[in-house]
Amino acid sequence: MSTREKVLSEIAPAGVIRAAVNMSNAALVRWDDQAGALVGPSAQIGHKIGEQLDRGLLLIQYGSAADILAASDRGEWDIAFIASDPSRADRFSFSPPYISVRATYLVPEGSAFRTVGDVDAEGVRIASARSAAYTKQLERILEKATVSHTDSPAAAIDLLVGSRCDAAAGLTEFLVQRSKRTSGFRLVEGAFSEIPQTIAVHRRSIHASAFFADFVRRLNASAGGYHDVAGHGAALTPF
Repeated sequence: MSTREKVLSEIAPAGVIRAAVNMSNAALVRWDDQAGALVGPSAQIGHKIGEQLDRGLLLIQYGSAADILAASDRGEWDIAFIASDPSRADRFSFSPPYISVRATYLVPEGSAFRTVGDVDAEGVRIASARSAAYTKQLERILEKATVSHTDSPAAAIDLLVGSRCDAAAGLTEFLVQRSKRTSGFRLVEGAFSEIPQTIAVHRRSIHASAFFADFVRRLNASAGGYHDVAGHGAALTPF
């Protein structure tokens, strides 16, 4: 059996690669009405994987990383575009990062907070999605403020809109889009975290894990070391 056949036996046993994508970050993937399809780095890389392995690709949309993780237990996907998380290394293998995204805070327009550093103050409550990779980083770096956990990034903003917290943490592009739809709120300056985005496979998929490690290394080399999205999507250089 060739290496390609071994990889496909792990991630496309039914003949199609089912790829989970997180729709909460428009910098990575979003629906484009004009194109009539999902676009963005995650979608573009997914199609590149399908082309290289000569298999069909099905992009499965989820509302959050938590939804993707829950779906893995139900066997709904074969590969996933999610943040690297060492605490889940017993369940998944993560490729090197193909991109990084930033996380920051959304606050009321009238808030005294101007920068990320301002938010870490005594008595400040920050709403943040419980399962998000940036929440774990946030909890490690905060010295004075406290985190109020929510079930999703959208729920964190709901707490802020309902005046039940002082700031909402989230990925920059997601917060930008929500601030456009919800008047009276703005982003602070700076970012408290940069989260590496990877291609994850189930731990048992050892051949696929090696394939994606090499795939991403070649992708990054061909893209000139492109790893960062500061709130806006970007085209990737083809192989």
